[in-house]
Amino acid sequence: MTQSCQWQDPGYDGVVTTTPRASNDARPYHHGDLPRALLDAAVQAIAEVGPAAVSLRDLARRTGVSHAAPAHHFGDKAGLLTAVATDGFRQLAATLRDTYEATGDFLEVGVAYVRFAITNQAHFEVMFRPELYHTDDPELIRARDTARALLYPPAAEATNSPDDDGDMRAGVAAWSLVHGLATLWLNHNLPPQLGDDPEQIAREVAHYLF
Repeated sequence: MTQSCQWQDPGYDGVVTTTPRASNDARPYHHGDLPRALLDAAVQAIAEVGPAAVSLRDLARRTGVSHAAPAHHFGDKAGLLTAVATDGFRQLAATLRDTYEATGDFLEVGVAYVRFAITNQAHFEVMFRPELYHTDDPELIRARDTARALLYPPAAEATNSPDDDGDMRAGVAAWSLVHGLATLWLNHNLPPQLGDDPEQIAREVAHYLF
């Protein structure tokens, strides 16, 4: 009878065990779109501490990337806030456009403006503070002008403006009303007698203009 010459530990159970390989979850998260992730982190930080306290180092910590990564994408804090403002104007333009296409009612466009300001407060806080960002940035200018253009013609139509400059004048009048109303609401400066529904307040107040 031929015996196996292979030695076997009596305690061996036939199962090979190895040290588990480190999970990918233990490594820093790899962002498929790092600029977007940094932008989202910036918006969250602004909502928590305001734009003045936001730092590129804190964004790196929030997103789990190197301290150099935010500067690589945005250059400096002003560059980051330029991206936040640009993103805000793009979202505002989409909101105004979708509302007008869906309702054909400029009053509802004004209500949508107020709604945007309240639900996107971090963006709104940066968008209209040009001292925070690069005002000559081409993407910012394009996004801002697109949003403004969605206010002017419908406002002129709603107010029956009679002259060639009516689009702009009516647009500024409407913009002043809804922007001021949104700002007063966000700063808790509206009389409590108006109620606690900012959209309904916007509809009621706008009737004095349209």
